[in-house]
Amino acid sequence: MKRKTKTRRWVQAHARDPFVRQAKTQGWRSRAVFKLEEIDQRDRLLKPGMTVVELGAAPGGWTQYVRHSLGHGGQVIAVDVLPMEAVAGVEFIQGDFCEQEILDRLMAAIGGKPVDLVISDMAPNMTGVNAVDQPRAMFLAELVLDFAAQTLRPGGDMLVKVFQGEGFDAYMKNMRASFEKVASRKPKASKDRSRELYLLARNYAL
Repeated sequence: MKRKTKTRRWVQAHARDPFVRQAKTQGWRSRAVFKLEEIDQRDRLLKPGMTVVELGAAPGGWTQYVRHSLGHGGQVIAVDVLPMEAVAGVEFIQGDFCEQEILDRLMAAIGGKPVDLVISDMAPNMTGVNAVDQPRAMFLAELVLDFAAQTLRPGGDMLVKVFQGEGFDAYMKNMRASFEKVASRKPKASKDRSRELYLLARNYAL
């Protein structure tokens, strides 16, 4: 199939997507917001006054939802390699989370304050070659787990996107070594054909 044909079909399917339409109607920046909303409603993840760090924030659908859920209090710090339109009450850092300079800026923004929740919807640029994409995705997930271990308060939580495949079971084992409970979530807004899952880790223990 030619690339232009694939692109045209994707655009058409995207336009028909009920979650895309709902996001536009409700003023959210992306359909991904409904993934976080479903998990939050099920697991009561977000509470007023929390300090939340979001990794892989652009275009900002999750960021909007988190800021709205926390009300006027709390702190939200978001990071992405891509530019993102400002969200009121959110400190945004543009840059590659994998680079030390960006990590240092993020740690400075946290200012030594214990973090209540780390969330990540990060994914690598997909090539369509699983042998390439899966290791890249797991590498990002490992970075999120390492960051959470450095910044979460005892009892804090973490939500991270992963993809089923090589490295998944070992990653789950590592999470369970640091958190009291780890559960997988497949929100309705996550497409059936996608291998993506969200792992929710609760009650971080040093």
